[in-house]
Amino acid sequence: MRKKCLVLISGGLDSALAARLMQRLGFETEGIAFLTSFQPIPRGGRSHSEEVCGRLGIPLHLVPLDEPFLEIVRSPRYGRGKHLNPCIDCKVLMLRSAWEKAREIGAEFLVTGEVLGQRPMSQNLSALRQIEKASGLKGLIFRPLSARFLDPTRPEQVGLIDRESLPAVQGRGRKLLLALAAEL
Repeated sequence: MRKKCLVLISGGLDSALAARLMQRLGFETEGIAFLTSFQPIPRGGRSHSEEVCGRLGIPLHLVPLDEPFLEIVRSPRYGRGKHLNPCIDCKVLMLRSAWEKAREIGAEFLVTGEVLGQRPMSQNLSALRQIEKASGLKGLIFRPLSARFLDPTRPEQVGLIDRESLPAVQGRGRKLLLALAAEL
């Protein structure tokens, strides 16, 4: 297995930390972000994802998802969260699309900034497993911020990653994430 990964970059703190952790572990890291009509128009011409990747010095792949995303919003298979957001369906779509790009660039697995317990509908243990199964990517989605609470992934099983060297983040609190941001 190569030491190359593709990180889903939202432009927020969690995905930036996940990408930085992978760099610190010695992985060749690239980012991916998705374009939909639900995103605000960025000020200054650069999105938050572009800003994050620019600061980290990693390439960013921008992938349009308008058509399939709108279909999911109209009729989500797994239902909607509060405020009509079809979280699980959207994550499955993004992960499948990210996996296509990962294969194209030679990355062996995906990385997300998801934190166990941070979002009630889409980041609980049951939902994370459901998303992994529905996307067809069992063992190929590494979540470095909460890895110590989750099932081992393929990169861990083959010895590329030691989960004990990673932070143990779970829940909605930001204190540990902010301390990690200051360190990194």
